[in-house]
Amino acid sequence: MNIMLFHSTYGLRPAVEAAADRLRGAGHEVWTPDLFEGRTFDTVEEGMAHRDEIGKDELLKRAVLAAAPYSDRGLVYAGFSFGAATAQTLALGDAKAKGLLLLHGTSDLAANASVDELPVQLHVAEPDPFETDDWLTAWYLQMGRAGADVEVYRYAGAGHIYTDPDLPDYDEEAAEATWRVALGFLETL
Repeated sequence: MNIMLFHSTYGLRPAVEAAADRLRGAGHEVWTPDLFEGRTFDTVEEGMAHRDEIGKDELLKRAVLAAAPYSDRGLVYAGFSFGAATAQTLALGDAKAKGLLLLHGTSDLAANASVDELPVQLHVAEPDPFETDDWLTAWYLQMGRAGADVEVYRYAGAGHIYTDPDLPDYDEEAAEATWRVALGFLETL
């Protein structure tokens, strides 16, 4: 598969590159665009402030420009937290998208969002301060109405971005389970 992997508000940290290497090791081609142009952050608050400073429209423009040269190949869009939200937006707008892999995040859906049985897999902590149970239920129902084929995996006791070994949320057991399931998902696409 051809995978466009977007970073979280922490920026393009080593864990994103390690994830890309893991995916490459499984035979996938992976791109990791740097939407923050080299900036990384130590706290989610700093990263969110930088995201807000750049602005949603500019970040979406950067993501679209990063994906555009490869979209004819049929991309799987993937991302971490904020990057998952970005991936979701692009996948729902790309008729050639092959799949959507969401790690630690989701996003709003446009009322007219429509896909043709797009395979979607979400991995999220339980509980997650950014992805509450009510939000996830509503999101799941909206994705289904939009035509997506959604699988949701929850990891009890894990922190928000539990796959990044350099963050306090890291949970090795949940991270390894996530990658095992995600790699299986990608094999089916």
